Amino acid sequence: MLPSQRKIRVLVVDDSAVARTFLINGLKAFPNIEVVGYAINALDAKTKVLRLHPDVMTLDVEMPGTSGIDFLSQLLPEHPLPVILVSSLNLRVFDALAAGAVDFVRKPDGTESRDSFLRTLAQKIVVASYAKVTPCRRAARPAAAAPAPVAALGHSGGVDLDHTIIGLGASTGGTEATLEVLKRLPADIPGIVIVQHMPVGFTGMYAQRLNKLCAMEVREAKNGDEIHRGLALIAPADLQARVVRMGSRYTLACQPGEKVSGHRPSVDALFTSMAAQVKCHMVGIIMTGMGRDGASGLLEMRKAGAYTIGQDKDSCVVYGMPGVAQDIGAVMIQASCDNIAAVLMQHLKTGK
Repeated sequence: MLPSQRKIRVLVVDDSAVARTFLINGLKAFPNIEVVGYAINALDAKTKVLRLHPDVMTLDVEMPGTSGIDFLSQLLPEHPLPVILVSSLNLRVFDALAAGAVDFVRKPDGTESRDSFLRTLAQKIVVASYAKVTPCRRAARPAAAAPAPVAALGHSGGVDLDHTIIGLGASTGGTEATLEVLKRLPADIPGIVIVQHMPVGFTGMYAQRLNKLCAMEVREAKNGDEIHRGLALIAPADLQARVVRMGSRYTLACQPGEKVSGHRPSVDALFTSMAAQVKCHMVGIIMTGMGRDGASGLLEMRKAGAYTIGQDKDSCVVYGMPGVAQDIGAVMIQASCDNIAAVLMQHLKTGK
């Protein structure tokens, strides 16, 4: 971690002079951030990284010549540097995250004030300065690629799979981590609700991407959606998602509301609702992310009888949320990102 008294050194990379000026001048207002330079393209950025040794880099995904994605694939294996993507509403941001970027923000488009955008970016820069960078974690499969076959669960001797609900929460580093879990699960997995901290507009695209790469159906949730086997619901950005019991059925309420644990949607809001509402078997999974969102809710789930899994420190981009959950006793078992699916499947098959 960076010493608390040291400013975070940031390199701004954007081919637009207007965007660069806005970012540089805006970030200068934050006393814990120092903009040490800027670059106008990938070649310029590589030179500046070698010369300036920034702690964090902001990067436009779409640049002339070498794209941001190709640049990351070339740079990060040699220079593992935390990168925050500054992107318009663009599906390619997820390819850049797969190439090793740790997080992203949406470029101002008139729906958000510039001050709010800069505050969000500054917060993400601070989080990124603590991130563990794993370059090119996995090459993204082509968008049209069929999911790898995973053996169906069928009827288990462990838990009642038709009456089981799984909640999963993640933040920084979670887009790719969640994919790694879901793509190892079968099409007939019990219903899953996912909260991933993400800007408005991206949760729908993220759900579409997962739907193409995973065996189960994945889609962005709508208010009142029923949670059922074979379906994974992504909580929409800027709405709180809570599970609601209706007799023997369970639906997801996606509604405006105050932030919980600093977030909307909030993992704590989801997990707390599950602890209070779900009377059938349930599983809670907490993954990579800064802060403590989800930790208290996961503890409530465990006290209510849920089986709880936390991502381990070595495989987290940021061991914040799962670390707090572990410390307060909310986690029954820790597992690496690559092994969480196997731990979950073993539990569903055996009840252990």
